[in-house]
Amino acid sequence: VQLVESGGGLVQAGGSLRLSCAASGRTFSSYAVGWFRQAPGKEREFVAAISWSGGSTYYADSVKGRFTISRDNAKNTVYLQMNSLKPEDTAVYYCAAAYSGKPRAIYEYDYWGQGTQVTVSS
Repeated sequence: VQLVESGGGLVQAGGSLRLSCAASGRTFSSYAVGWFRQAPGKEREFVAAISWSGGSTYYADSVKGRFTISRDNAKNTVYLQMNSLKPEDTAVYYCAAAYSGKPRAIYEYDYWGQGTQVTVSS
């Protein structure tokens, strides 16, 4: 599975962005997908995840109620809608795919994209 993120950019606090994670590979619909982020000088952290069917979603407390993860398996794409953005959301955002395991655990993910920069100005 190969993953490519897009949709990052510069936005003012309170604004919105939608990230996309496009996947190649016929088995993409069998994988759970997660979004992680890494700010300068910090460890990569879990943001959100969605099960292979889209029936289950998971969020970090810091983004719950502001971010929404969704997927369209027909398009091999997972989305992260980010609303009410804050300066502390500034980071490189990565999508990743996991065949099984705990959706919040970074070590469960086998395939990673190259990342897309999100910058939120105050």
